[in-house]
Amino acid sequence: MFPNSPNLGCSSFPGKLQGSSDLIRFPLNLASSLVSQQFIESQYNAKNARALLSAGNSSASTMSPHAWPITDGNPAAGASQNRKRRSDERNGPFDTKKQRFLSPQSVSTSNHAVPFRSDRRYSMPGSSRSLHHPLLQTPDVGCVPSLRDFPFMDYLKTSLPLARDKLSQQILDIFQACQQQVSDLEKKELCRAELQREIQRVYPGSRLFLVGSSMNGFGTRSSDADLCLVITNEPVDQRTEARHILNIVQQLFFRLSYIERPQLIRAKVPIVKFRDKVSLVEYDLNVNNIVGIRNTFLLRSYAFIEIRIRPLVLVVKKWASHHGINDASRGTLSSYSLVLMVLHYLQTLPEPVIPSLQKLYPDCFDPSVHLHRVHLGSLQIPPYLSKNTSTIGDLFLGFLKYYATDYNWDTLMISIREAKAMQRPSDNEWKDKFICIEEPFDRTNTARAVHEKIKFDTIKEEFQKSYEKIRNNKDLNVILPVRSAIQRR
Repeated sequence: MFPNSPNLGCSSFPGKLQGSSDLIRFPLNLASSLVSQQFIESQYNAKNARALLSAGNSSASTMSPHAWPITDGNPAAGASQNRKRRSDERNGPFDTKKQRFLSPQSVSTSNHAVPFRSDRRYSMPGSSRSLHHPLLQTPDVGCVPSLRDFPFMDYLKTSLPLARDKLSQQILDIFQACQQQVSDLEKKELCRAELQREIQRVYPGSRLFLVGSSMNGFGTRSSDADLCLVITNEPVDQRTEARHILNIVQQLFFRLSYIERPQLIRAKVPIVKFRDKVSLVEYDLNVNNIVGIRNTFLLRSYAFIEIRIRPLVLVVKKWASHHGINDASRGTLSSYSLVLMVLHYLQTLPEPVIPSLQKLYPDCFDPSVHLHRVHLGSLQIPPYLSKNTSTIGDLFLGFLKYYATDYNWDTLMISIREAKAMQRPSDNEWKDKFICIEEPFDRTNTARAVHEKIKFDTIKEEFQKSYEKIRNNKDLNVILPVRSAIQRR
């Protein structure tokens, strides 16, 4: 599918490797196994993690004063930058005077460490203990098997709730037609692996994670994909360093025949937008937005803890898109905010459908957990047995009613971390904001894009009008044409 791809024909682990104690064991667990391949260095990455892109790509000659020195794993490497290079250092894999990529046949390197600014140990946010950089502890293993080789791909066939009324059946019909399929995820994963291989020629030891709805269980067949490029575990200045890195990545993408329209968007969290010509999927790539990796697996845990959640979230997203209130770039709600709103509603019912997972399982979602172990937290979480027996149709009606008539938008803040609506803090992050939804890890406002009163009024009006239209006849078509929603996928 991808020109000159070393991934084509990549088979599963050879038999002689499957028994090796050096390999990570792939637990056949729904919540973690699907993403294990993102935390493992594949064989082709180990073979193709080349030297740093040279000054010809402007990464060496234009690097900012705060950029990371490139080392070969020796803490002292690069310490004496003014000394004359020894003869054995010239023309090596980190000879940044070269004006082009090193030939794939010219260098044989191991997986080099992620470059750092100075010291190699850091205190993780929210932790008092000093931890090694998580990516330095990622083991090297053999070729990542195809997603088809694992029985956990049957997760899409998980049982669905019974439809005891017309509205519930309509919701389930949309969900079954529109939910992301195995083939959709495979295409995204193949592109991710290819791009990681290419980026590692520029930033050896970096990792590229598939995040957002593609991985959290709430994706649709038409969902775009979000990627997070992790260069270092230190905070990255999004206005300077992240833009500098993304500019290099954008230039790299211009050279890839299967990528089209790479565009650098200079937002608060800058991204490179592009499209994969093979799968026709649109991608957004950010740098070191690590909280996105953590909340992806938190939401994934919620997605599979109760069988009513995924269909409910999907139809809410379809409804919001149909009414034009699901686009943060246009000043309305992001899909992430909508998911948090649904989870909050389910947590605050008189008989909750779900609990706060961060409260029940704090160790599983501790922000100090190493990145390559974040996905393992879901292994510890069993299904939640709720005493709430409401149908999906009733829950959807209740969701609309809650935000149309019950929730106080002016004084409250949504928090799934605390499983309740809280009084807004008085600091600038929350002051004078129209909608306040707490990000469960870094505790910022995920709804900050809603900064115009006219957009805020439109959002409230859509909740009120939709609830009034559907509460009597309970036919989804009056607020979301079912056939049209299914056709759009």
